[in-house]
Amino acid sequence: MQYEIREMKKEESGILKEFLYLSIFVPEGEPEFPREILETPEFRVYLEDFGKRDDYALLAMADGKPVGAVWSRIMKDYGHVDDETPSLAIAILKEYRGKGIGTALLNRLLLELKSKGYRRVSLSVQKLNYAVKLYFGAGFQVEEDKGEEYILICDLEQF
Repeated sequence: MQYEIREMKKEESGILKEFLYLSIFVPEGEPEFPREILETPEFRVYLEDFGKRDDYALLAMADGKPVGAVWSRIMKDYGHVDDETPSLAIAILKEYRGKGIGTALLNRLLLELKSKGYRRVSLSVQKLNYAVKLYFGAGFQVEEDKGEEYILICDLEQF
């Protein structure tokens, strides 16, 4: 499959709302969350005023459309560890998962964050989420075990 990864343009930031919704892990057999969940403070922090700080986002493009996104910002989200470490979010359209796009997006973001002078990046992930393997494969390590989820940290010095 052919795809390209490119920086998201500021005027495209509205697309992150759809990818944020896709990033919400739903255990198998459970109903999806209502889209209104994105309007809660816990989720608005991922998107509010995106691009007005040192925010960074990449899109994976295939078949003439965005099929994946990864973005980071320093925010007090589920994966927050301190005010110098950006947290990230990532999502791939279901029909494009398992094709290496997530790995490529994540690795590119990690290199970009390192080039911007960040020492590490964090995220929160449910233990049952299939993406845990992706994060461990990229060099993330458990910073905190919170029962059903992990706070993971990637030391960017390794890249």
